[in-house]
Amino acid sequence: MKALLKKEPNGYTAVFERKLKHPREDIWAMLTDNNQLKKWFPELQAEDLKNGGKFKFDMGDGSFEEMEILGFEKPAILEYTWGDDIVRFELNELKGGTELILIEKISEITDHTPRDLAGWHVCLNVIGRLLDGVKGGSRKEEWENWYEEYKAATETLKQ
Repeated sequence: MKALLKKEPNGYTAVFERKLKHPREDIWAMLTDNNQLKKWFPELQAEDLKNGGKFKFDMGDGSFEEMEILGFEKPAILEYTWGDDIVRFELNELKGGTELILIEKISEITDHTPRDLAGWHVCLNVIGRLLDGVKGGSRKEEWENWYEEYKAATETLKQ
């Protein structure tokens, strides 16, 4: 399901929702346990899991970007900086599973925004497949399809 994109008074938001038939603790582990994180986002690493702690993003050139944890309530809320933006994961218990919500607070739409949105979209799909024990197909192909969707959606949003 595509993210809901909205213009806000001070930027934009993208809201992704997934209903997963897994316990909240399992999904929390996918977001915070480095052994699980590397399965769906190998560049990302949790360093200090607490408010004011950090995640590190491997830029692939030997350098790392540090992202401050702004919100941390185990196993329900994880929020951290993402460049000039903020990503927030909310995990809500449902009967028979968990609702996973990812909210990206976007300061401005750039050429890179649809790339990030497509990336988050695919990552959430991969988390679901990993939890379901399903081997995924081509992430690149899936990403390319969603990139075109989000490129069109961000162009419309900027008008």
